[in-house]
Amino acid sequence: MWSERVALSAEAFEIIVKGRLTPTLVAALEGFEVSRYDQNLTYLVGWVPDQARLHFVLSVLRDLNVELKSVNAVKSADPALDGHGNTS
Repeated sequence: MWSERVALSAEAFEIIVKGRLTPTLVAALEGFEVSRYDQNLTYLVGWVPDQARLHFVLSVLRDLNVELKSVNAVKSADPALDGHGNTS
């Protein structure tokens, strides 16, 4: 039952930050990867199981003085990542 609640609240997020992040910093944001660099912005995409994890990732960026531009929930093209676990 507990795993069902986690799956229902899990979402994919895109976090956009100013500048280019080093590979070491991206590795510290476990679960996120760089989807692209564009106009001095880094676009990170990752799976967040709950709000606590999202707040943790944002606090890591804040503590490292990374300027946050936006945080957006994204609809995944992969049904396994749609936040509901529906694959049909």
